Parts: sequence; C-alpha cells; structure tokens
Amino acid sequence: MTTHPEIVRHPAGPNGQHDNVGALVSQATSDLSQLVRDELQLAKAELKQKGKEAGVGAGLFGGAGTLAVYGLGVLIAAAVLGLATALPGWLSALIVAAVLFVIATVAALLGKRHVTRATPPVPQGAVDGMHEDLEALKGHQPEGKARS
Repeated sequence: MTTHPEIVRHPAGPNGQHDNVGALVSQATSDLSQLVRDELQLAKAELKQKGKEAGVGAGLFGGAGTLAVYGLGVLIAAAVLGLATALPGWLSALIVAAVLFVIATVAALLGKRHVTRATPPVPQGAVDGMHEDLEALKGHQPEGKARS
C-alpha cells in the first residue's frame, strides 16, 4: 500500500497568490538590508584594526630608517678616522665629503632622468586610445588606421 503525503493548501489572496508571499518578500528584503549593514560594520571594524597595524608598522619602519641614518653617519665618521691615520684629519674629512658629494650628484642626476620620463603625469597612451574610440564611435576613421 502506498501512502501519499497530504497536500496542505493555503487560501489564495485576491490575486491568486498566497497572502504571505508579500510578507516573505518583505522579510527577505529586510534580512538582506540587515545583512549588508552587518557586513559593512564588520568591514569597518576590520579596516580599523588593519589601519592600526599599518600605523604601528609604519612607525617601526620610520624608527628603523632613523637608526640606519645614524649608522651611516657613524660609518662616515669611521671612514674619516680611518683615513686620518694616513693623512691629516681635515684632509680625510675633505676627501670623504667629496666622495659623498659625487655619490649624491650621481643619484640626483639619475633621479632627475626618471622624473623627466614620468612627466607629465598623464597616461598619454590611454588618452590617445580614448580619442580614437570616440572618433570610431562618431564614424570617423582615426589617422593612420585601416578599417577592418
């Protein structure tokens, strides 16, 4: 003998739909809104924590950089004192300063070359591509381009 589960029917509303469908949709919308708000709160708390960690890390990097600069100063002083064993102290300091200025000049010239290559800070290739796209949309053929 086979048993058939009983089918439970709910009375239909005036549109032929169940009265509680609207309530379900309303509840789903409300739940979705609450879920989005909760996710945003979680993201905000997470970003706040990560921001604190990044701040501490940046502070430690700054401290390390400061100590490295002091260490470099001590190395420069050691170079002057080392040269002072063979030459007078003033001449040793003058030689070390000249070497440092030469290194600084080379670094400045290399930096200038890189900055010059980077200016103006406009993505010229992308701008040219946009102009070509606009011309193509207007029906004009860009100069030097063959239609396919």
